Amino acid sequence: MTTQISKPRIGFIGLGVMGAPMATCLANAGFSLALYDVSPLLAEELSLVLPDAMACRNPAEVGRNSDIVVTMLPNGRVVNQVVTAEDGLLAGMAPGSLLLDTSSSEPWLTRETAVLLEKQGIEMVDAPVSGAQWGAQSAELVFMVGGSERNVERVRPLLDAMGRAVFHLGDLTCGHMMKCINNLITAMTLTATTEGLVIGKRHGLDPSVMTDVLNESTGMSWITHTHIHQRVISRRFDDPFKLELMLKDMGIAMGLAEQSGVEVPASRLGHKLWEQASAAMGPGASVSEFARWVEQTTDTAITANSH
Repeated sequence: MTTQISKPRIGFIGLGVMGAPMATCLANAGFSLALYDVSPLLAEELSLVLPDAMACRNPAEVGRNSDIVVTMLPNGRVVNQVVTAEDGLLAGMAPGSLLLDTSSSEPWLTRETAVLLEKQGIEMVDAPVSGAQWGAQSAELVFMVGGSERNVERVRPLLDAMGRAVFHLGDLTCGHMMKCINNLITAMTLTATTEGLVIGKRHGLDPSVMTDVLNESTGMSWITHTHIHQRVISRRFDDPFKLELMLKDMGIAMGLAEQSGVEVPASRLGHKLWEQASAAMGPGASVSEFARWVEQTTDTAITANSH
């Protein structure tokens, strides 16, 4: 006779572009969900379409109805506020429960939040993601994880339900460090790629064909495979990831570089360029709008040549 092990109750806070499909994957894997978003309608609507899901009035209510709470929020400051507010997670989570932060958070803020949680006997794991909206929708996310071996194994069934790969990088905050470094590299790749396409366009090369060449050559990248044809040459500029969030992650990486005393002049210049682009394109702009900013500053459209 076998004994069936019951699944932990899951809370999910932050039901935007990434959070809603991630929560859906957990529901489809058979986890019960307590849902909360700063926009109450998002939680209410999602609770109506997911099995065994309830909308909560505040994070404290989520905490009272969860063994593990997942957060997918804009930054570490918001995560800290969700934890420490009068009706926050600390007011509801029980000793022995766990916070799984999948946001792109500042490692130093993650450590501050973990200290507060630990005082009440609550564990924490940081597990930011790569894979964008489509990865969240198809359970193809890549998780970069920081935390103790025991805690990472505790949340692994959730990560497996939402993603295709889990990398345990070390202790708490290691996941958040990896995430900002990944996005710094991605931003610098987009910078170099768009500038290179502008150079070629000015000399009569076709950016569409150039991208095809890059995809078969050493200049190949995630950007050339998934962004240039799809977002820039198509003129859609519609990646759901926000330019200001990429800039935020670059800033976190710059902070880590400064803390360690390492000089990164190319990345520092890139960060300044992204600051200029963010100011020019305005709040809410897609990360794809960085390419449009390059077009504007060089007076060169990255469009396919007419034949």
